[in-house]
Amino acid sequence: MNVALGGTFDPIHDGHRKLFERAFELGDVTVGLTSDELAAQTRSVDREVRPFEERERDLDAELDAIADDYDSEFEIRNLEAPTGIATEPEFDVLVVSPETKATGERINDIRAERGLDPLDIEVVDHVRAEDGDIISSTRIVQGKIDEHGNLTPERDGR
Repeated sequence: MNVALGGTFDPIHDGHRKLFERAFELGDVTVGLTSDELAAQTRSVDREVRPFEERERDLDAELDAIADDYDSEFEIRNLEAPTGIATEPEFDVLVVSPETKATGERINDIRAERGLDPLDIEVVDHVRAEDGDIISSTRIVQGKIDEHGNLTPERDGR
């Protein structure tokens, strides 16, 4: 199967890794990596997002390591719109997190308008940090947790 997923992935964390692993379990993977322009439009003003080339380099290394475990292929593409690559006909499955499920449903509406079959939408649950809240890139950048959800020393009293 041809699997699509998308995001900014800055920085990559265990929640992203769970998405990637599920995608590779399902087939060959195409990741739409948010362009610098789209990231600027969709990100909150409380943090900067690293340039596309840096994020792409890190994502490529991460996906390469995971793809080997599943004997699958992957491609990284520049994502210019929130509905991006998944509206293209070659995909069968879209892997999303709970908060992006609505975007997946909107993608299927667009596909229907274009006469394409709907994608199977695979929702992957969040990974929780040791404080019980979700692991997110924003929390990592803010210094609250690390990429694995461990509380940073100033947050856990160490």
